[in-house]
Amino acid sequence: MPYINVKTNQQIAEDTAESVKAQLGQAITAIPGKSEGWLMVGVEDGAKLWFKGDDAPAAMVTVSLYGGASSGNLSNLTGRITDILNSDLNIPADRIYVAYFPTDDWGWNGSNF
Repeated sequence: MPYINVKTNQQIAEDTAESVKAQLGQAITAIPGKSEGWLMVGVEDGAKLWFKGDDAPAAMVTVSLYGGASSGNLSNLTGRITDILNSDLNIPADRIYVAYFPTDDWGWNGSNF
């Protein structure tokens, strides 16, 4: 039950957003037991987002996870996310933050796991 939300100050064409979504679906497998089958992805483009005092291309990515993951697996996922955003959106790696939020409480279908 992961959720990945990408917020960027860049405008993203629909086909590019679909590509990012598909690649994140593959990237989530860096976390054992996680797959695209339960992944929700959000892509917010055109955000008023400044980093290091300017509005050059940047992104803030949040990853919510039911349960947790090892630091090594999270680092692997960060690398994959960074590569995707650099390749598809031309955002430099040093202008991308990725934050992780593990939780033991996750609601779905009217109740919690």
